[in-house]
Amino acid sequence: MADVVVADDSPFMRVQIRDILEAGGFTVVAEAANGTEALEAVRAHDPDVVTMDVKMPGMNGIEAVERIVAERPTPTLMLSRYTEEGSTTTFDALNAGAVDFFPKPGGEVSAGLVNYTDDLLEKVQLVADATVPLETGSRGEAPDTSASTPAPGLDGAESTPAPGLDGAESTPTLVIAASAGGPPVVERVLRDLPGTLGLRVIVVQHMPDRFTGRFADRLDSQSDLAVREATATDRLSPNEAVVAKGGYHLEVTGEDRETLELELTEGPPVHNVRPAADVTLESAVEVSTGPLLAAVFSGMGKDAAAGIERVSADGGATLAQDPDSARVGGMPSSAVATGVVDATRPPDRIANWVVERSV
Repeated sequence: MADVVVADDSPFMRVQIRDILEAGGFTVVAEAANGTEALEAVRAHDPDVVTMDVKMPGMNGIEAVERIVAERPTPTLMLSRYTEEGSTTTFDALNAGAVDFFPKPGGEVSAGLVNYTDDLLEKVQLVADATVPLETGSRGEAPDTSASTPAPGLDGAESTPAPGLDGAESTPTLVIAASAGGPPVVERVLRDLPGTLGLRVIVVQHMPDRFTGRFADRLDSQSDLAVREATATDRLSPNEAVVAKGGYHLEVTGEDRETLELELTEGPPVHNVRPAADVTLESAVEVSTGPLLAAVFSGMGKDAAAGIERVSADGGATLAQDPDSARVGGMPSSAVATGVVDATRPPDRIANWVVERSV
């Protein structure tokens, strides 16, 4: 198991987290009451993972993550609250270099955390297994590796249209699949996409339900696309993007000229997650008549692997984030392992690929 530094300004919460982690087999090597102490503990103990409260006196959690990433890259799990302020700072922390976040139950420090013991233990192990490159900057962006040699079987710096996309005149659709480590990449890509491409974008980000709406609002404020959280029955038009609502699958159920018809469903979780990108991708293949693009970003597990196989078999275009640039490489690596991925790209080159495949 992993060595952990626990950072939280509440002594009660630090004890509670320590007890949960140690009962689960982890070793808590140090505790910290603020970001400064957390940074010192990381320097002294070189842990495998840090659990970091967001709001602390002095150096807060976001500042601490930035310093840790710059000086001693260590996977960090943020503990955040179900509040508007809490969600905003959580996304800032993810951009600063944190791998993932865990919502504090009830939005406050409470004994309720023990009711989520298994979830917390699983999340800490996931983050402990993640990668935090030294080059990761304060915005969570991977370095440009455009000069690097492409993986065997994948295209190089220049993309060529995928089968079935040549000269297509109908409206293109991009489905993005992401999980842990994915939000900063999603932000980067949507920020880089032009709002005049005519693209319809569906984002399937594994995230608790009360965070997906705030994530959509954040994306909307940064992107030229009009971004919103998907509703129970929705219609997606060109130059718009929707974020799948946490706790629901998002299915493409129809197409009316340039508009996709969408529906939230409560079917069983797939790969233990809901929303699952495989559900969205497979429904999009069945319904969409225009060019279909699928992109798989950072995350644990194999969600989207089956879906991109369907997309590829139907003549669509597929991309995986370069696994070496992903904080959690499971999902992009599983996509690459299918053998149908057309390209791998670091975050700063993904939007260019999308544009090339959409025109």
